[in-house]
Amino acid sequence: MTTSIVSPAAASTAAVPGPAVVLDTGRVADLIHQLLVELGEDPNREGLAGTPDRVAAWWKTFLSPDGSATATCFTESQLGGQLVIVGGMSVWSLCEHHMLPMNLQVTAGYVPDGEVVGLSKFGRMARYFAGQLQVQERFTRQVAEYLNGVIGHEDVAVAVRGVHLCMSMRGVRMEEARTTTVHSGGRFGTDPVLSQQFLTLTTGLWRAP
Repeated sequence: MTTSIVSPAAASTAAVPGPAVVLDTGRVADLIHQLLVELGEDPNREGLAGTPDRVAAWWKTFLSPDGSATATCFTESQLGGQLVIVGGMSVWSLCEHHMLPMNLQVTAGYVPDGEVVGLSKFGRMARYFAGQLQVQERFTRQVAEYLNGVIGHEDVAVAVRGVHLCMSMRGVRMEEARTTTVHSGGRFGTDPVLSQQFLTLTTGLWRAP
């Protein structure tokens, strides 16, 4: 969702940092094989045959999100003081404390100043920062700081609502628990009206079916 309609003119770009992980999938498969043995399983039985290789291939994909994408900015000189919100972005990451999945619903907002960011790039940057062992708090800050660099100022807010399997399927096992993090900068931190607009629209997106 966005609260503005813009038209492209001249464009500038900023690259998402490329992935640094080089994974030895053979070694990872061997470790998964050993784990299955230690768990009392037979890695060669029907159903598990090939599982170590599949798990290793998944880890390689997960830790190698597309870092070649660029965040494109389009000149739009008529805009000023307008709030742009992009929501409905859902990414999967892994909690670094228990290595269990977490689903993160991401909403980003900013105030354009002569340029607008290509909308599809928001999802790409969210997927990139989710593709690593993470904590939700750091993920929220990373997305916000990257967007700061893209637009060239700090009028950025990012809100993330997370479902953590480390809380839902272990420990207290509270399936309905949700964690919300918000990073507000620039005018979002000093203008209560702008901040409230962002939070109201964000919670509306989360409540939508």
